[in-house]
Amino acid sequence: MFQARDYVRPSTLEEAYQLCQKRRNVVIGGMMWLKMENASKQSIIDLSALGLDQIEEKEEEFQIGCMATLRMLETHEGLNREFDGIFRECTRHIVGVQFRNGATVGGSVYGRFGFSDILTCLLALDAEVELYKGGRMKLSEFAAKPLSVNDRDILVRLYVKKDGRRASYHTMRQTKTDFPVLAVCVAETKESWQVSVGARPQRAKAVELKKEEGISAAELAAKAAGCFTYGTNLRATADYRAYLAEVIIRRLMEKQMENRASQEESR
Repeated sequence: MFQARDYVRPSTLEEAYQLCQKRRNVVIGGMMWLKMENASKQSIIDLSALGLDQIEEKEEEFQIGCMATLRMLETHEGLNREFDGIFRECTRHIVGVQFRNGATVGGSVYGRFGFSDILTCLLALDAEVELYKGGRMKLSEFAAKPLSVNDRDILVRLYVKKDGRRASYHTMRQTKTDFPVLAVCVAETKESWQVSVGARPQRAKAVELKKEEGISAAELAAKAAGCFTYGTNLRATADYRAYLAEVIIRRLMEKQMENRASQEESR
């Protein structure tokens, strides 16, 4: 059972950061996973008064506040228009609408959960995070960091560049709303493919493959899938996940190639 002695709603990020430095205090997002822990905290820190619950579309990027909900990602017209609906696709299987109305983007990313659909999707888009003290950095760099009780910074925003990349997302689940057996996102730019794989069951990571003449989607998929390690748990074996990864990556690449060819024909 999760317990806390105090609830604090700071009016500035600096106040929130100072409170966060005490080890028995914790920043909360939607508390969708935190409330399930068997833990006792001194204070829970609510960032909802800091105006960080917005998704803003700028000329060159989208800025996503840490308190924006997964439902906001799912329904945001600009994000889904720019990236072929992958935010709708990567969120729609996460429990249910009520859950997605509470769960926050910041909580999903900061937790770096192995099962995270959101982390898998954002990695393929080469997103960046902004930390209050750590500043702005690549999400891939942040995601690779080990979780530590001494890491007391606050994730403020995420940035997704409008760089013209096209993307596709697919997840394999045993049943609807369950944790994924495997999650895959493939994004294409003019020069390369960005492939991220999550729920391996380790946390998601991404690799970049430069485009080469004469290489088929099957060959590219085999090369990309071989860049990841896979593990076994109750949902699937490592061998099955490795097989799934190659198949799903190939299908998503073929989908991207077909869409590109169709767009070129229609011009």
